[in-house]
Amino acid sequence: MSPPSDPLDPVLADALFRPVRAGNAFEETMERMLQAIRLGVVPPGGRLPPERELSSRLGVSRVTLREALRALQESGHVESRRGRYGGTFVRLPSSDPLPLPSDDIEDILTLRYTLETGAAEVAASRSLTPQVRRHLRGCLADASTAGVDHYRRTDSRLHLAIAEATAAPSLTAAVADVRTRLNALLAALPLIPANLTHSNDQHKTIIDAILDGDAGAARLAMAEHLAGTAALIRGFLA
Repeated sequence: MSPPSDPLDPVLADALFRPVRAGNAFEETMERMLQAIRLGVVPPGGRLPPERELSSRLGVSRVTLREALRALQESGHVESRRGRYGGTFVRLPSSDPLPLPSDDIEDILTLRYTLETGAAEVAASRSLTPQVRRHLRGCLADASTAGVDHYRRTDSRLHLAIAEATAAPSLTAAVADVRTRLNALLAALPLIPANLTHSNDQHKTIIDAILDGDAGAARLAMAEHLAGTAALIRGFLA
């Protein structure tokens, strides 16, 4: 039997522990949990609701929830205690990054969404040369096989390759600029294996749609991918 959780503010709990969307279930679960911690819905030292209740509230599987809790434990936001009065307890680490102004974060995320969804759509609409197609596949392979130390670099390279495939230098320059600003945010986030695996799967979907010439699918796939990253950024930093 799960230990009883500490009482939650019902209004805040309903607002934050609401069902997530299926496309980025892990990332949005992380976002909701981090928001609950930062807003004090579950205060430092407080015990999170049992897994069964959280998975039901969030509309995610127990596997997804446990992956999120494991990532939060590794980042120092929660700790697991065994025994009759055990459970998952909140603790804010001393290294927890200071929240950034929400307006600054949203400015970067909105600009990125506008530029990169458009870039994916335009790239898929063009008749790509064999050289460009090989470059996209190569960047995808590099990101998919990169270790933790090199993931950010190969991820940036893949997104820039998509922008370059539009053959619009001004767009490529704009994507490079927003990526520089984005990387400053990403540097404050832990690299979470479950998220990297999910991102790589989404990268493949995006590149497949571009190479297939399906502009609508490319735009939608990129939008879903960016939403997952945005959820983590908002959760950790906003």
